[in-house]
Amino acid sequence: MSELLDRPLRTAILAAADNPIVRRGVTRYGMRLGARRFVAGESIADFLPVAREANRRGFSVAATLLGESIRDAAQARGVTDEYCRLLEALAQEELDANVAFKLTHVGLDIGPDLALENASRIAAQAQTTNNTVRLDMEQSSYIDATLRIYRALQERYGCAGFVLQSYLYRSESDLRAMLPSAPNVRIVKGAYLEPASLAFPHKRDVDENYVKLAELALSHEGYTAIATHDAAIVSRIEEFAAACGLPKRGRFEFQTLYGIAEPLARGLVERGYRVRLSVPYGAFWFPYLMRRLAERPANVGFFLKNAFAPR
Repeated sequence: MSELLDRPLRTAILAAADNPIVRRGVTRYGMRLGARRFVAGESIADFLPVAREANRRGFSVAATLLGESIRDAAQARGVTDEYCRLLEALAQEELDANVAFKLTHVGLDIGPDLALENASRIAAQAQTTNNTVRLDMEQSSYIDATLRIYRALQERYGCAGFVLQSYLYRSESDLRAMLPSAPNVRIVKGAYLEPASLAFPHKRDVDENYVKLAELALSHEGYTAIATHDAAIVSRIEEFAAACGLPKRGRFEFQTLYGIAEPLARGLVERGYRVRLSVPYGAFWFPYLMRRLAERPANVGFFLKNAFAPR
């Protein structure tokens, strides 16, 4: 992709995420220097005004507490408590916002029973507050457990969604297996490092599979989230949905990351589509920021401009 940084610079930025000196400095000053372009803050109190402003501008919101791979049961329950508080706050504020979380953040690396227990608490809170939750997809080794827990939550609470990654060969069969239940599925390209035995090695194949998965989902009952910043893919989905006579709201939505591809997102809202911004918050924002900086040169320029601006 032409928008990606040169590999050496991208590698250097990602390596900086592991440098303790850089980590301390950016953690101390990063929000002021420009991290708030991509992260709502560190607490629910920081997140709520960002969500309100997004709603005011016509966007729905998906809230995510940053973090993953917790291996302490008490910490996993603490994350679960935070998501339950967040869902209650969204209801009290009457915000157009749901939540998305990773199962490793609520204990999957400890065991599937703990992850199901904690995810069930979050889903029960979502059901009580007339909201929805989505299980984010992680590395391919977690897919089977994630889909099993999704099925359990959906059967019990009826308010759960899941994610499929178009760079994985298996995603089409996973989607076809779910279609009879009219699933709520988000389609993404995928960001984890997977071997060529499991994932398409070339971008063009990932893109084509993305469109194939999206069109397959849209051709069946359920709800589909088209999560991409790829304008070409967005155009193809718009054309397909129009040809199928699908309404611009009700059967699908577009999703983008907070602070990324804002002109594309605004244009979709102006054309009448539901667009949901994925808005993260939390203390573990530093690795997330580094990934955003590594993705596009414009992000690096924005951060450096804020870093050296006079105050």
